[in-house]
Amino acid sequence: MGFIDSYKHLEKLCGEVLNDDRRVSAYIDEMLSTPRGSYYVRTWDEDLKNLKHYRWVRNQISHEPGCTEQNMCEPEDELWLDEFYSRIMNQTDPLTLYHRATRPKPVIKTSPKPTIKAQPESFQKVPTKPTQAISSPNRPNNSKNKRISLSTLALLSLLGIALALFVAIGALIIFEIIHILFQ
Repeated sequence: MGFIDSYKHLEKLCGEVLNDDRRVSAYIDEMLSTPRGSYYVRTWDEDLKNLKHYRWVRNQISHEPGCTEQNMCEPEDELWLDEFYSRIMNQTDPLTLYHRATRPKPVIKTSPKPTIKAQPESFQKVPTKPTQAISSPNRPNNSKNKRISLSTLALLSLLGIALALFVAIGALIIFEIIHILFQ
């Protein structure tokens, strides 16, 4: 594609993502105005340095006589721009990673569980229906048991399918070996 084409491609995307006509410059400015970006994103400083450098290279090629892609760029420069473009598209670019790391975590509200006070044995109610049972502290919650057993069942099913595929592939390989040996 070429350095300038890769830069234009990235520049257009930055403008669309940030809704700013300054495009790559807007992305750089956003990084510069972000507090402690390198604390939250491992590649922050290197990405910022590269973006500034490639903006400078692009400006040199566009505005300075005698500056061309051939004497200003290495093949790795174009690759880095394309890779950074992909990171923005995959939402693994520095600004997205920073916003993920610093956004408030959602608070899951749970209703408080009712507390049951223990009564002496002589005051405990006897079940009146055959399906009713006295709850025991050693007996796990039935809904939890269903959830665990369903997830266990799903896991066992997947393991069974994987084992069946493994056996089938092994049988096919053995059959092929026997077929080749006895031809």
